Amino acid sequence: MQSIHILVGTTSGNTEFLAGELEIALQAEGHTTTFHDLPAIHEIPTEGLWLLCVATHGAGEYAESIVQFMEDLAQQQPNLAAVRYALVAIGDSSYDTYCQAGLDADQLLSQLGATRVADILTIDMMLDPAPETTATKWLENWQDHRGA
Repeated sequence: MQSIHILVGTTSGNTEFLAGELEIALQAEGHTTTFHDLPAIHEIPTEGLWLLCVATHGAGEYAESIVQFMEDLAQQQPNLAAVRYALVAIGDSSYDTYCQAGLDADQLLSQLGATRVADILTIDMMLDPAPETTATKWLENWQDHRGA
């Protein structure tokens, strides 16, 4: 089993709750997890598996709990070639910037050499009546990629 770093970008707490449900599912599979509800660049190893749960805030910006981490990545440009990641992008489809922060995070991680191991899951918090269930089902679909 693997150690998985869960990085959360939330403003209202909904994304943190969703990430917590994914953490429970991963731990039930026997994985070790480290939950970062306020990720800091010096606390996250530049190797291994990351699971990012990123909400879009305002006009397409990162949610407040992850904005500094993403800015630090963009400025410091660490080599993330040893990082594999999966990403859950959370948004509201009534905005033209639907899930933009998650898409931006994916692009940045890719530019820094990280490898995405699953399709991005986009969750519309306005239309999905059970986003935690949607995310848990998605998690099951990329189990093989995690080396479980």
